[in-house]
Amino acid sequence: MKTVNHWIDGKSVEGGSGTYGPVTDPATGAVTTRVAFASVEEVDAAVAAAKAAYATWGGSSLAARTSVLFRYRALLDAHRDELAALITAEHGKVHSDALGEVARGLEIVELACGITTQLKGELSTQVASRVDVASIRQPLGVVAGITPFNFPAMVPMWMFPLAIACGNTFVLKPSEKDPSPAIRLAELAAEAGLPDGVLNVVNGDRTAVDRLLEHPDVAAVSFVGSTPIARHIHITATAHGKRVQALGGAKNHMLVLPDADLDAAADAAVSAAYGSAGERCMAISAVVAVGGTGDELVAKIRERAEKIKIGPGDDPTSEMGPLITKAHRDKVASYVHDAAAQGAEVVLDGTGFTVAGYEDGHWIGLSLLDKVPTTADAYRDEIFGPVLCVLRVATYEEGVALINASPWGNGTAVFTRDGGAARRFQLEVEAGMVGVNVPIPVPVGYHSFGGWKHSLFGDHHIYGNDGVHFYTRGKVVTTRWPDPADGGVDLGFPHHR
Repeated sequence: MKTVNHWIDGKSVEGGSGTYGPVTDPATGAVTTRVAFASVEEVDAAVAAAKAAYATWGGSSLAARTSVLFRYRALLDAHRDELAALITAEHGKVHSDALGEVARGLEIVELACGITTQLKGELSTQVASRVDVASIRQPLGVVAGITPFNFPAMVPMWMFPLAIACGNTFVLKPSEKDPSPAIRLAELAAEAGLPDGVLNVVNGDRTAVDRLLEHPDVAAVSFVGSTPIARHIHITATAHGKRVQALGGAKNHMLVLPDADLDAAADAAVSAAYGSAGERCMAISAVVAVGGTGDELVAKIRERAEKIKIGPGDDPTSEMGPLITKAHRDKVASYVHDAAAQGAEVVLDGTGFTVAGYEDGHWIGLSLLDKVPTTADAYRDEIFGPVLCVLRVATYEEGVALINASPWGNGTAVFTRDGGAARRFQLEVEAGMVGVNVPIPVPVGYHSFGGWKHSLFGDHHIYGNDGVHFYTRGKVVTTRWPDPADGGVDLGFPHHR
């Protein structure tokens, strides 16, 4: 059986704790790999390697850092299919989804390649007689990232390329459910010429996480995952004096107004709700139908959903793969099982779905729930699976009020042909990312990703300008030099009369 070890100080390091976790192929249900779980001492070794590397990397030139990142970008591009295959094997998503994940991660590597302009400081001259003031940004030191199972390559690439471009060194703790992509990312970084210790990967469970949160040599922690864990990360790490960006869960709404193109809205709802099996924090999990749009919209969604082909991720004809674990599959199914008793109308029930020849896989079909009350568990909770709730409201105002009452504020969308309505929505809705006729408004790399309310703990969004600011700290230098003509060593300057 394959074993995934740690990556510390530029090399693979076998686990020494004696504790391992199983990694499952979601399509078959078979355990294909074991992953070493780090002890406190192994986490300390990774942090020590990062600290030692920072002594030189933190003071290296921008040209040296970006030259490594340019080579890294080329290697990642050449290994797209390999990385996507690793994602499919351990996460289960179809190959096209996995390739898209790698592409979105590459955007941030490309941003890091151009970091020189974003690290430029500011200078004010003559703020007083012969006094200049300069603002500069400097790296923090050793920083850490804790990443989720649903994007095992993309989310790490949202963190460490910017961090190391800014001059920091990095310790990554990926999800123990699909750890191989993170290790491969580190191997390719070493091949690109990244010095030993600049990027380290430790696998494990809460032991590894808690040690990173309390370690005195870790200056900052980035996290993406569920809201309860994001809150724990934020509270614990800030209590230990660290800077934190912790991105939590979501319940993303799509408001469909009566004037919307319902075919486009239905296409968008299906792709946004069921893509990547709904295992993404930007999935649309609640469609809010305004006025009389509900019946026709639900019929169009159902028609499209019934045509989606579900199968193994390595089958090029599959459009949706399995869920990550059997336990998660059963939890997702429970929301559909309970929906009718809680007042919803079950239009599609995918809980009995299976794939011939892969009966032990973590399969679930597409589920569609209509007329869902806001008290139902399927609406109240983040399901993280292919379950779409449709809610009915009479007016635009009622729809916005419903969305704003949610404890989450990650992403949202409105579908309309009316520019004035769209403008009102983007100003009035309480969410960090808004789409207008765009169902999944994930920003491009040079903007920043992040939500409001219980979807984000900390002051900085991830990547973009916020990412650069998170991984650096500002310093202001006020300087006064005497004029050479005032005396001292004679440099040939004329003396003032």
